[in-house]
Amino acid sequence: MRPLFFILLPGLLVAGAACQRTDRGSSAPLVGPVPAASVVTPDARLRETRWVLRRIASQPVADSTVGGQQPYLQITDAGTAEGQGSCNRFRGTLQPAANDGELQFSPLVSTRMACPALATETLFTKALQSTRAYRIQGDTLWLYGNAERSGTALARLEATPAR
Repeated sequence: MRPLFFILLPGLLVAGAACQRTDRGSSAPLVGPVPAASVVTPDARLRETRWVLRRIASQPVADSTVGGQQPYLQITDAGTAEGQGSCNRFRGTLQPAANDGELQFSPLVSTRMACPALATETLFTKALQSTRAYRIQGDTLWLYGNAERSGTALARLEATPAR
């Protein structure tokens, strides 16, 4: 009987600790696992985040564009925008925003090399030039052509670790 008690005791202690709760009025944390539904991913930062292009309007963009490189956008804390269109690198600055959520790029300068993925790059560049607002939710950035952020997004980008 005694060996069985010593085998079951650790399991009972763990089970008892997992069920322990505190008063509703108490600020002490609950003990036990946090339900997955209550875990919230914080929004990525617009600046100093590498944003990889995933969609242009309603068209998906492949992870590795054939004949080019992965298109991305990165905005610095200093207000410069740079990235890779697919074939060519681009750079520009941000226009001052009057309200939260507004985003507008100055004319972007870019290299002019030809490659098979030039169509993707052209659409991405046009989307950036038409951007007037953005929305971030978790690790996703949507670019919109109007301040109301309505209608189909011009582009959808995903936060990835900076290289």
